[in-house]
Amino acid sequence: MKYADGQEVRVGDRVRLGDDSDGVVVCSIDRDEYTTDHPKAQWAYLEAGVMIHFPKFGLIHFVESDENLVLVSRAMRESDAD
Repeated sequence: MKYADGQEVRVGDRVRLGDDSDGVVVCSIDRDEYTTDHPKAQWAYLEAGVMIHFPKFGLIHFVESDENLVLVSRAMRESDAD
């Protein structure tokens, strides 16, 4: 899945939806990426999209891009540290 601006959604991204700017992407079924708290065994049945945790809204499953979902910052990945 991609954000409205065309960037790929990745696990660990911090995102904003409406007035909740503390969302975190916890799994991407599309990219086969999962966090330890949200393992593949728990969410792979959804078959597509991403799961995002928002303190205000809870877990939300997105299958398609949402114009109200905005990337705030990328998570630092081990491959980015080199």
